[in-house]
Amino acid sequence: MSKTNRPGVVELRVPFRDVDMNGQMFLASYISYAESVLASFWSSRPKVEDEPIYAPGKVSCILHRPLHYHETVTFTAGVDKIGVRSIGFLIAFETDDERAAEVEIVWQAHSRDDGSPAALPEETRDWLYSFLD
Repeated sequence: MSKTNRPGVVELRVPFRDVDMNGQMFLASYISYAESVLASFWSSRPKVEDEPIYAPGKVSCILHRPLHYHETVTFTAGVDKIGVRSIGFLIAFETDDERAAEVEIVWQAHSRDDGSPAALPEETRDWLYSFLD
């Protein structure tokens, strides 16, 4: 994947390994790419002491039109929702100024000590607000 300057933006051509016999991208590939783009985006967050553990609570994919082999796609990670104990991300899949798909991923924050629900740190929350769509 080639990256752009903004965190959470990646551009690539759909490889042959990610398409079915009709040349359309597998549904699992949308989610896999979204998770990779989100990991890239998340790595640019400010470091927080005693940060909670984040676990996925929801993953969904909406296809507006299927992507095809060798098509150039730009993936953009954005923040959709910021809760007290959760973060909603929306990863857009765009080609030629057309949105082809969206993957929504919701993370829940948990305490490192006992796994109970935890509040988002203020530093993380402030950073997330700068990317709120």
